[in-house]
Amino acid sequence: MLDKLDADVLVVQECEDPNEFGTEYRDWAGNFAWVGDLRYKGLGIFARDGLTLERLDWKGEQLRLFLPVRIGDGPEIVGVWTQATKPASSGYIGQFWLYLEANREQVTAQTVFCGDFNSNQIWDRERRVGNHSHCVAELATAGLVSLYHLASEEPHGSETSPTFFLYRKPERPYHIDYVFAHHGIAQHPDCTVRVGSADEWLAASDHLPIIVNLPAG
Repeated sequence: MLDKLDADVLVVQECEDPNEFGTEYRDWAGNFAWVGDLRYKGLGIFARDGLTLERLDWKGEQLRLFLPVRIGDGPEIVGVWTQATKPASSGYIGQFWLYLEANREQVTAQTVFCGDFNSNQIWDRERRVGNHSHCVAELATAGLVSLYHLASEEPHGSETSPTFFLYRKPERPYHIDYVFAHHGIAQHPDCTVRVGSADEWLAASDHLPIIVNLPAG
């Protein structure tokens, strides 16, 4: 299924470590970086042959799960798959908030955050520091915006295109996956974004891909 996208870079959650699962998978993975607590369920970034992929040394290795890499001369892609934690108040989007706080100085106009944030504004808790809205606002201070929301002109919490179906049930749709990039990139005429079709992807996953074309240079 992923090969049908013909992508230069894939950010994939809940995937196996290619170094642990045979030569066929390792050959397919090519240039990759992977992080995870279980060898069969982690976060991977895979680059097309010919593209260099350099893992970056950002803070927050104890937070779950984040994978910063540089593709060629840029951009810097931070793969995201947020996890539950104890205490629960720092789980999921709280982990992303802590990661942002730890790496504020690393975020530039070349930074792209993308993946499964397990979050939406509809679950904001007013008294909680680091909820979804806080993170969106913090990213905005660095000039980063959600590509889907800019293109659709929909506010956070009112998305009409789900990216996830709980238990793959059409009646349980949510928008919890995002790509955040600098507004200068997002407003380029060559920048496009779309969500994959449920009819095509639900047979393979409970998540639908967000497919983004970023302008070169």
